[in-house]
Amino acid sequence: MMSGGGYSSIENQKVSGGGGSVPAATSSDPSTVKFTDSNLQTFPPSETQGKISAVFRPPQDADDTFSRPAKGSKSSSSEETQQSGWFSIFTVSAYKPYFDVDTSDVLERIKDSLFPFKGSFNEKTTDNPDLYGPFWICTTLIFVAAAIGTFVTYLAHKWHKKDWSYDINLVTWSAGLFYGYATLVPLALYVVLKYFSAPSGLVQLLCLYGYSLFVFIPASCLSIVPIEIFRWVIAAVAGFMSATFVALNLRAHIVSAGERWFLIVAAIFLLQLGLAVVLKLYFFTITVSK
Repeated sequence: MMSGGGYSSIENQKVSGGGGSVPAATSSDPSTVKFTDSNLQTFPPSETQGKISAVFRPPQDADDTFSRPAKGSKSSSSEETQQSGWFSIFTVSAYKPYFDVDTSDVLERIKDSLFPFKGSFNEKTTDNPDLYGPFWICTTLIFVAAAIGTFVTYLAHKWHKKDWSYDINLVTWSAGLFYGYATLVPLALYVVLKYFSAPSGLVQLLCLYGYSLFVFIPASCLSIVPIEIFRWVIAAVAGFMSATFVALNLRAHIVSAGERWFLIVAAIFLLQLGLAVVLKLYFFTITVSK
């Protein structure tokens, strides 16, 4: 038989056919089968030898439910419609980048809002504005203002030995005031700046106004002091700090709007002061009926 190429040989084997039987080998030399070192691939294959990697790795986007298709990838027409144009605002993935922020970043931005004269907030957040901080600041302010306002009213009635009843409308009006202000005012400013050819990012404005409201949280806590003049001073200081923070951070950008830039900045400043006055009058002005 043929031999070579790494195969063993069988020698002196006689096979005769007859009568359908195969006689046993009669040679005195036993048939030997010798296998040389096999070059067959071992199992399981290694990373260098096999075609399948020995280390299991999941697909790159296995855990990313909201990952967008890569450029050049094919998708259905419905998916393309959802990922483009105005339809994207109704998807979770459209807002996901604005909530991807670290706690250290939020704390740093809150600290900047308490030092309004720096005017560097916009520069720091230009590449990564967030909505996480503004959302929780507004939510916290809603419940703090309503809770402290209710408590101050309760103390005033007990001091004068009058009956007191809880006003649930404080929470409702507080939510409408702060959520509405933090959404509608930046939206209106966005339209105005676009009209004067000095457009600014809407998310950037929402971020700026959201953080500008943080100063009203400690101001609301300090308003528990039952001294009316002290409450007015606290409201005035908080309003001035918040207004300065917004105005200084937008001034450099609004200057490009032309000669009317001063009017826009003045309107922004007065609106923030107006918010402080509304907060004082509605939540921390106590009237006890006789």
